[in-house]
Amino acid sequence: MTAGIDQIRLHRVDMPLVRPFRTSFGTQVTRDILLVEVRTTDGVRGWGECVAMEWPGYSYEYVDGCVDVLTDHIIPKVLTTEARDDSIDPVTIARRLAPVRGYPMAKTALATAIMDAWLRGRGERLRDYLGAEYPKELRERVPCGVSVGIPINLSISDLLDEVAGYLDEGYQRIKLKIEPGWDVEPVRAVRETWPHILLQTDANQAYSRNDIHLLRAMDPFELLLVEQPLPEEDLLGHALVAEAISTPVCLDESITSLPVAQSALALKATSIINIKPGRIGGYVESRDIHDFCREKGVAVWAGGMLETGIGRAANVALAALPGFTLPGDTSASRRYYGVDVTAPFVLEDGHLRVPEGPGIGVAPIPEVLAELTNWSSFIGPR
Repeated sequence: MTAGIDQIRLHRVDMPLVRPFRTSFGTQVTRDILLVEVRTTDGVRGWGECVAMEWPGYSYEYVDGCVDVLTDHIIPKVLTTEARDDSIDPVTIARRLAPVRGYPMAKTALATAIMDAWLRGRGERLRDYLGAEYPKELRERVPCGVSVGIPINLSISDLLDEVAGYLDEGYQRIKLKIEPGWDVEPVRAVRETWPHILLQTDANQAYSRNDIHLLRAMDPFELLLVEQPLPEEDLLGHALVAEAISTPVCLDESITSLPVAQSALALKATSIINIKPGRIGGYVESRDIHDFCREKGVAVWAGGMLETGIGRAANVALAALPGFTLPGDTSASRRYYGVDVTAPFVLEDGHLRVPEGPGIGVAPIPEVLAELTNWSSFIGPR
């Protein structure tokens, strides 16, 4: 008999950052992270991570809202008597969650935990499941870049010191967060200090169509790309930006599904895509975008959301697929956290190793999880 879902537990953990992380939409000092734990009827546990923030700045989803929608609407879809007697494979789970509109971050957390348990029960790695169509092209290590926030004191000297430290650690690409007033000069300073590094910028939607001249002013710095300069819904505006500047435009927040990615490419609003499972609604859905882009010759890379080792493990497995040709934001644990909930991910010659175990390949360290958890909720069958 196929194992079903026995119980689900939500954990909220406080994760202090090693340094404040400022972007165009705010500053984070501590992460309030929601983890989802699933236990099957044969005792296998699976884990997923919700990447929503405490407030609806980056997305309309936020942690309190995700707790509510998971508890009241999403989790009940997989705990009915009918659902408990059905398969828990990713396709079946996606079908059961489909009636709930939106909330991709909440859905991804639950779907990943269930998929992790399902794969562990089969003894199969997430990397191998996602890359089943090209097993000989999958990687055991993935190249890593690092995202550098806006300095709290707006000091270019401090920015250069931070970038120097990451380069000394071996990161293969530097991404600078920018916003109007913090763009041309800091980018110029980094490029003049390191003329040959892979360098890109991320605006997190901070600019408008009226700011194209500011984005064009960074063309001389030979950037790998500029990420999400305009609001996420403005695909036409991004097409106008892409036509007006020589730096390639990459979309992140705009990419919420395969059809949206196809539309963005057709409109020439982007030539590179940042794939974030939490925005798209899951890892299978992310794999589908990867496959489409690979077929079309479009470069993709794996974004990050300051995840713990739970989310990072799944992201690294995804980034092992062959179409991920650019270094992602899958940084080492120590980039953000002094203590991770899992065994730490450690940078090796600019790479992170894909976990070898089944499923996502990692699990929380019980005593660390207990120490960091500020709230938990058990949800049983309905």
